[in-house]
Amino acid sequence: MDEPVAAVERAMVEIRRRQSRRSLHRLGGGGLDPALFGVVDAVEEEPGATVTSIADRLGVDQPRASRLVARAVEEGLLRRVADPSDGRRSTLELTERGVEQAEHVHRLRRQVFGDAMSAWPERDRREFARLLTAFVTALRPG
Repeated sequence: MDEPVAAVERAMVEIRRRQSRRSLHRLGGGGLDPALFGVVDAVEEEPGATVTSIADRLGVDQPRASRLVARAVEEGLLRRVADPSDGRRSTLELTERGVEQAEHVHRLRRQVFGDAMSAWPERDRREFARLLTAFVTALRPG
């Protein structure tokens, strides 16, 4: 077995546990239902997102994505916008409240991550950021 790969796998599982939507919510997710964090993130990352693209990004089926998007619209986080290239289709965009919630969650996450690295020298923080970004990029399909 490749020990570095096994160590990365264990670390990634631990990160997922500690940075779950529920744990972030407990730290002060701004009253946002943790199930909607992923929807807000996905729409922020992909202007013109659709329910289908949200389902793909979240790794859920279309009906689940539709329910999550509907809840996000009801809570004033997203709005549906007619697609100018296809009137039968709508895209999603963040509302002002959605942008505020996204910024709040970004600050929360950055605080948690910054605290975890606070004792690290700046050189190590930069190298970790470089390596982690390269790792995540390599994980992307295609």
